[in-house]
Amino acid sequence: MKNKTKYTIILVIMIIATITSLILSTMTIEQACGDDAGCSIVQTSKYETTFGIKNAHIGIITFPILAILAIFELKRKSKYRKRLIQIGIIIGSAFAIYFLYLQIFVLKALCKYCLVVDLGVLISLGTIFLEEK
Repeated sequence: MKNKTKYTIILVIMIIATITSLILSTMTIEQACGDDAGCSIVQTSKYETTFGIKNAHIGIITFPILAILAIFELKRKSKYRKRLIQIGIIIGSAFAIYFLYLQIFVLKALCKYCLVVDLGVLISLGTIFLEEK
């Protein structure tokens, strides 16, 4: 996969993840989840926060940073920037796997917004390891 395609995919996913995080951060649970019981269960669980910070707030900071790094990588290649993107996505993927585990096996409920973010981060993980041609 070409470098430009790879970082364009990552950029799009990070923009979607940022928007999703903004929805969860700025709307009430009733507004965001509506009648979706699974969404409400996940968003009101004790797992809604990490280190005392709401997970969506962490996303509002993390995803735009990765998006900006991807934009700069599209403009001009940098080993350092590439490594930062990889590290960010690897750490994000570890959290995504953990959050998916919690939703499926612990809470037995799924949040549509969380799924978008978690699956997007995992797709980004696969994308960063695709070989450049």
